[in-house]
Amino acid sequence: MDADLTTFGGSLLVPSVLELANGAITEIPPRYVRTEQDGLSMHDEQGTPSLQIPVIDLNKLLSVNGDLMESELQKLHAACRDWGFFQVINHGVSCSLVEEVKLGIQELFKLPMEEKRKLWQEEGDLEGFGQAFVVSEEQKLDWADLFCLVSLPRHLRKPRLFPMLPSPFRDVLDEYSSALRDLAMKLLVLMAKALKVDTEEMVELFDGGMQAFRMNYYPPCPRPELVIGLTPHSDAIGLTILLQVNEMEGLQVRKEGKWVSVKPLPNAFVVNIGDILEIVTNGTYRSIEHRATVNSMKERLSIATFYSPKLEGEMGPASSLITPDKPALFKRIVVADYFKGLFSRKLEGKSYLDVMRSEENNGN
Repeated sequence: MDADLTTFGGSLLVPSVLELANGAITEIPPRYVRTEQDGLSMHDEQGTPSLQIPVIDLNKLLSVNGDLMESELQKLHAACRDWGFFQVINHGVSCSLVEEVKLGIQELFKLPMEEKRKLWQEEGDLEGFGQAFVVSEEQKLDWADLFCLVSLPRHLRKPRLFPMLPSPFRDVLDEYSSALRDLAMKLLVLMAKALKVDTEEMVELFDGGMQAFRMNYYPPCPRPELVIGLTPHSDAIGLTILLQVNEMEGLQVRKEGKWVSVKPLPNAFVVNIGDILEIVTNGTYRSIEHRATVNSMKERLSIATFYSPKLEGEMGPASSLITPDKPALFKRIVVADYFKGLFSRKLEGKSYLDVMRSEENNGN
């Protein structure tokens, strides 16, 4: 497979928000200020405290006790259908590995600027330090620094990035990459079971799939109500597994028009359905808009692991989920072409999924 496949497009180079925040600013630069016109005002609808995303126990899903397994499978199905988000506990990823990953990410963002520059995005590429989905100089920016990296398949790792990471962290991330791939595959097979889809179809699509990391650093902001850490969007990939690195909350999920704050449980991952799974499940499971807020007191860090089908594969609604009553809602497309289309756009709600709807076939 040609390594150029991961160069789907680039994001314009932008300054480091961390450097900006360290400069003890009192005024927020205009490019970060969100107003009513941006449809992103933070005042009107802060997180709804009474709602919480569902919690799924992987031990129960893998239990030999059929009743226990079946009832947890129904919970998983309802979580994916009604929320698009859940927390997974007893996930089998070693606690000590998770702690090492957290430590490594904190150290990575603390690197001196001259060290970070060696790992910065290059023009026309999304990987490295920077921001994603910046397509114009006028575009508003998120109050965050990102570090993005393709991790699997291994031959797609950029020689200038993965091997150049600080040494203990590089090996830790390699181990975490394998552990999270295994967890993603377990969850995808269980989702296929819950949907009564042939599990082989799911395995064929996702086995040997593409995995990428996005490490997020949201610095404190003197006027948090004026900025957004991460623009509301749905994830365009298959499945996202998020690890909260420190104790600051900030992730919010859209539910029935309200923003629900996610309170991460200790030793849990937050999992969400991406647009690709909405396509594969023919709309049964839904990718949900979410955003990240920031605060004035303390930075927030997290790492999202994105798992998607293999690039050379073709995807579309699973054949067993297309019926006379529910025809295919989305068209079939080569996975690499899907990503090329995605990265040429601005991040905006679920707008890319609309491009994939089958009724647009005639217009393409």
